[in-house]
Amino acid sequence: MSLNSHNDRFIHDLTLIVGAAHVRTGESAQAFHTDERNRYHQAPLAVVLPSSIEEVAQLVRLCSAQQPPIAVIPQGGNTGVVGGCAVLTERTSILLNLSRLNRIIAIDPTNRTLTAQAGVTLEMVQQAASAHGLIFPLTLASQSSATIGGNLATNAGGTQVLCYGTMRDLCLGLEVVLPSGDIWQNLNTLRKNNTGYDLKHLFIGAEGTLGLITAAVLKLFPAPKETQVALISATDVTGIVNSFDALQRQFDSQLTAFEYITPAALKLVCAQFGWDLPFPDENSHIALVEISSATSHAQLETVLHTQLSLLIEHATLTNALLAQNLNQAAHFWRLRENISAAQKRVGQNVKHDISVPISSISAFVDSTYSALEQAHPGIESIVFGHIGDGNLHFNVSRGHAFSDAEALMAHESNINAIVYKQVAHFNGSISAEHGIGLLKRDLMINIKSPVELMLMQQIKQTLDPLNIMNPNKVIPNTIISLEG
Repeated sequence: MSLNSHNDRFIHDLTLIVGAAHVRTGESAQAFHTDERNRYHQAPLAVVLPSSIEEVAQLVRLCSAQQPPIAVIPQGGNTGVVGGCAVLTERTSILLNLSRLNRIIAIDPTNRTLTAQAGVTLEMVQQAASAHGLIFPLTLASQSSATIGGNLATNAGGTQVLCYGTMRDLCLGLEVVLPSGDIWQNLNTLRKNNTGYDLKHLFIGAEGTLGLITAAVLKLFPAPKETQVALISATDVTGIVNSFDALQRQFDSQLTAFEYITPAALKLVCAQFGWDLPFPDENSHIALVEISSATSHAQLETVLHTQLSLLIEHATLTNALLAQNLNQAAHFWRLRENISAAQKRVGQNVKHDISVPISSISAFVDSTYSALEQAHPGIESIVFGHIGDGNLHFNVSRGHAFSDAEALMAHESNINAIVYKQVAHFNGSISAEHGIGLLKRDLMINIKSPVELMLMQQIKQTLDPLNIMNPNKVIPNTIISLEG
């Protein structure tokens, strides 16, 4: 290898740390820096795949020692959708892929904890927990490739936040490589530890801008003995929300999932996969309900049947189907889980991962529909999501408003503005579970107060004065002044 240039020398130094086979450049690096939605394509100087925390720390120290410092962009399974791992043109950087940190370090069934390195996939964690009769409750469509490090960096949610919370709630301890190259090792397995600042919360949801998560201690839970799944239908979203309220009052923590699907989303997924609509009325708003319990199946089914019958009797619901076996329950879940795949088949969508208060969901959906239709007559909204935590995937397709996907995407900024204006009106969030990344970074100026942005910038400056950790993500570049 020629060491004539600074970059060549730097790449040579990378190989001394991780080995030449684990430093990728050129075509061998391309798969790593093309994102899930094919939006970002810029290549890094190199893709580096360390196998230990010590190698990660050495790499960070090497990057910070360069003149000028080289940025470190962390990557897990590359399943993110907001450009959190996007390589920027204005800064020389390496993409630090943590997939080789893929070891489950320990499982303590009695303490109900699992300690895993950041590159372990979500599916691996679930399988390891299952072997001990336990569950790790986070579930995602991408769980076979999404990694624990990435889940923590984005504070991932999923379908069971209603019962178990987000990744922030599911984590007890972290191991982090700081921008200085120092290692903060706090793989704490305690549920009570009231000794000062709980620093792990700085790094969870920070998308790698403050440090690199290399391992974590996760909470495990007893596996439910019995689960009952049902589909319910209503004439509008209000009926669905009111049903959620009634079922949560009845079942409390036994209500483990409540997934909303609009008529347009249901018709799309059934058409694309060749499935029959579950209810006669094709304009039904539906929800998937999951109840989990330690009691017998017959008892659980009986109570759920009684509650759904009452909701139908009171005209809150129009119909309900209780899964009669595991295959039917799995099919009900497929209706919900394949909506994104169905959308991908029919072309591009303008996607939004938003949240609003549960009590505002009905008004938000109706007013956003109206605002979009007024601006672009014939446009189609494909909406689905997690009613139990107020998180909706409010995706917009061309419908009859635009001739093709290119015409739709030409209006992406306008469509985003309409949706986010409604989100703000209902005191919601523009990112419920996907993160901010590069895609939504500049929107932070409009949704965060000057004080919040100032605090975020001060934390970033304190921990990462050289700005090498995933720079220009999450925090907008505009300097915030409380006086100006």
